[in-house]
Amino acid sequence: MLLELSVKHLAVIDHVRVTFQNGFHVLTGETGAGKSILIDALSFAIGGRASADLVRHGHDKAEIEALFDVPQDHPVWSVLEDNGIEASPDEPIIVRRDIAATGKSTARINGQLVTMATLKAAGETLVNIHGQHEHQSLLRTDKHLDWLDAYAARDIEPAKREYRALYDRYVDLKQELEQTREAGMTALQMADLYRFQWEEIAAAALTPGEEESLQEDKRKLSNAERLHTSANQAYEFLYGNGQALEGLGKALQRLTDIVKYDEKMLSPLLEQLQSAYYQIEDASYQLRDYREGIEFNPEKLDRIESRLQTIAALRRKYGETAEDVLNHAQRIKIELDRLDNHEERIAVLEKQLESILEDMRTLADRLSSKRREAASRLSRELTAHLKDLHMEKTQFEVALGSTGDRWTKDGTDTAEFLISPNPGEPLRSLHKIASGGELSRIMLALKSIFASVDRVPVLIFDEVDTGVSGRAAQAIAEKMAWLARSAQVFAITHLPQVACMADAQYGIMKSVREERTFTEIRRLSGDDRAKELARMLGGVEVTGTTLQHAQEMLALAEDRKTAWSRA
Repeated sequence: MLLELSVKHLAVIDHVRVTFQNGFHVLTGETGAGKSILIDALSFAIGGRASADLVRHGHDKAEIEALFDVPQDHPVWSVLEDNGIEASPDEPIIVRRDIAATGKSTARINGQLVTMATLKAAGETLVNIHGQHEHQSLLRTDKHLDWLDAYAARDIEPAKREYRALYDRYVDLKQELEQTREAGMTALQMADLYRFQWEEIAAAALTPGEEESLQEDKRKLSNAERLHTSANQAYEFLYGNGQALEGLGKALQRLTDIVKYDEKMLSPLLEQLQSAYYQIEDASYQLRDYREGIEFNPEKLDRIESRLQTIAALRRKYGETAEDVLNHAQRIKIELDRLDNHEERIAVLEKQLESILEDMRTLADRLSSKRREAASRLSRELTAHLKDLHMEKTQFEVALGSTGDRWTKDGTDTAEFLISPNPGEPLRSLHKIASGGELSRIMLALKSIFASVDRVPVLIFDEVDTGVSGRAAQAIAEKMAWLARSAQVFAITHLPQVACMADAQYGIMKSVREERTFTEIRRLSGDDRAKELARMLGGVEVTGTTLQHAQEMLALAEDRKTAWSRA
């Protein structure tokens, strides 16, 4: 239930804080006092669309906070857990929405910042707001199947999910088949192009790293003369005419002769010279072998340059590196295989589609069967509720039809609400014959049914009794009061018949102070409530007659609710 609502700086409201209890609540007051603003505030708190224009002039932001007490098995706890919001069934859920004058909006649940999507997901499980505009969904036949599915969600949703998974696969396959068929001529043209590219790359027989290796070989062959000359000179300096090794050997001999006289100083030097001698000797042998191995081969150089030109030409066409060229070849080979098997692919897709359609037909028939059972139940239940609302002679039926060969994400069913308000008249579409008052009562009957289905603990009716009077108004009042035995119900109303049935009545009053408009709300009881009811009965002036009538209405309403409690 909604425990408390606090609203600051929203439109004509400067600051109001009101607490609530279980049962049936009504908000009453003169037109323009701000009754709907309170409902709008609660709508904003649970994720409704808000405008910066509603921020009260002179303030930076509007602040709305709502406190909810929710049982442990309620769906909202799963929403909070899925979104990482810390919450405990032992404590109220605190929902807060700030609307800045700049247009930005922030939301929190139990002090944690949340997105608007998360706020809305949680809010939809907590509050259901029904206003006059919602009548329009009753008049739209394309929405009737949604109403039916929501009514029997426990039975229908699993079957619908199973069907929809197959339907999504069917849509993807059908799209692929259409694209494959349409690609016919283009496929042949692309196949020729891909085949030419594949053959050109395949004929080149590229290998990874080949280009780098060829560039290295080219550098060696192009500079063979320089390499040979310099290597030969280096060898001669070490082992030939330069006699570097011969001089180093003589130095070693002299040190060997005298080392015994000063081992401490000369022994390390002798070791260094010995090591240097052997290293230089080894280097000279390697230089000799390298010099002898240098290749002078102009023909090979020409072949390498020709090969590099081939690779460069392929890179200009198909990629920055030889590896890119090879990857391109692999991709077009796969595409070639697909294009070459064009007709075979069409046959495979057609066979898969045929198989899926058979399975879809089975699931759609199962879904239709469940909907027929649900339609029958909903028709009976709604007719019973309409009798309570003084539409006892009204016939109501949920008529199921078929989309024929057209498959939709919801199956092949259509649904339409049909009504016959008067005996002897045929059932006809709701939008063709229902009056505003009848729509209000049908919607209330639906909400009464759905209260036990969707388990939303707070139901709000915003002037849904407009256009209703007399016995119909009394029936609506009693229906909402009865509904409040299983949910917390709020109603904005101008009808005294509705107001007197409430467990709690709140007066919305507007005043002007220092040239600013203020809206206030307070709970009415005793004489104040009787006076407000008398005002609703007789207009601005409260007479003794209207006051007595109001008191009688309150007493009769109390007797009526007491009788329910004893039943």
